[in-house]
Amino acid sequence: MKKLFLAASVAGILLFNSCSTVPLTGRSRFDLVSNDQVLPMAFQAYSTFLTENKSAVLPASNAQALKVKTVGSRLITAVKSYMNSNNYGNLIADYQWEVNVVQNNEKNAWCMPGGKIVVYTGILPVTQDDAGLATVMGHEIAHAIAGHSAERMSQEMVAQGVGAAAGVALSKNPKTQSIFNTLYGVGTPVAMLKFSRNQELEADRLGLIFMAMAGYNPQNATAFWNRMSAASAGAQKPAEFLSTHPSDATRIAQIQKYLPEAQQYYKK
Repeated sequence: MKKLFLAASVAGILLFNSCSTVPLTGRSRFDLVSNDQVLPMAFQAYSTFLTENKSAVLPASNAQALKVKTVGSRLITAVKSYMNSNNYGNLIADYQWEVNVVQNNEKNAWCMPGGKIVVYTGILPVTQDDAGLATVMGHEIAHAIAGHSAERMSQEMVAQGVGAAAGVALSKNPKTQSIFNTLYGVGTPVAMLKFSRNQELEADRLGLIFMAMAGYNPQNATAFWNRMSAASAGAQKPAEFLSTHPSDATRIAQIQKYLPEAQQYYKK
C-alpha cells in the first residue's frame, strides 16, 4: 500500500511539474519534453525529408511556391507578433521558420515543431485561393504553437515507460527516436503527423484565429473544409471513433462555433 501511495505521489508530482498552457485556448497540456529536446529531432527530420525529396521541392521562383510562401510569411509574422506581445515569446524563441512546397498529389500539408512547414501541390486545387491556403497553413502552424507534438511524444513515452530528463539528448535514445519517427511517419513516402481528434479540433480553433490575425477572413474556412470533404467523398475513410481526425461533419460544425471568437481578431 505504501509503495502504491508513493508511486501515485510521484506520478502526481510529475504530472504537476510537466504541465504547460496552450496559448489562446488556455488548455493545460502534458509535457515531458522541451523545445531543446524535440526541436533538434524535428530539424533533422525536416532536412532529411527535403534531401530525399529534393527533385520535388519547387523553387522559390515557381508561381505556386511563391503564393504559398507569401501566405506563409503573413501567418508567421502575425503569429510571432502575437506570441512576442503576450509573454509567449519563449515558446518560439528557437523556431527556425521555413516554408517549402513539394510536388506531390497528396492533399496534405504539415508543420513540424520549430516552424518547419511543407505544403503539397495536391492540396492547392482544394485551397483555391489565399484564404483557403491560410486555413490549411494556419491549422498546421497551430499544431506547432500548441505543442501537440511534444504532448503526443510525452503520452507515448509514459505509455512505453520511457523516461526523460532535463538536458538529455532524446534523439540519442533509440526508444524516443522510434516514438518520434512513428508520430511523424518518418521513412514513409508521405510525411503524416499523427495527432488526436481533440488536438485536431484545437488546431482548427487556433488556426482560425491565426488566419484572422494575418488578415484573412476566417469565414472562408468553412468553404475550404466543405471542398476538402467533397474532394475526399469517394475515398474510404474510417469511422470517426476509429480515426485520429474528426469527421468532416464534426469538424465543420465545430468551426462554425469557433468563428465568432476568431472574427474578433480579423481586420480587413
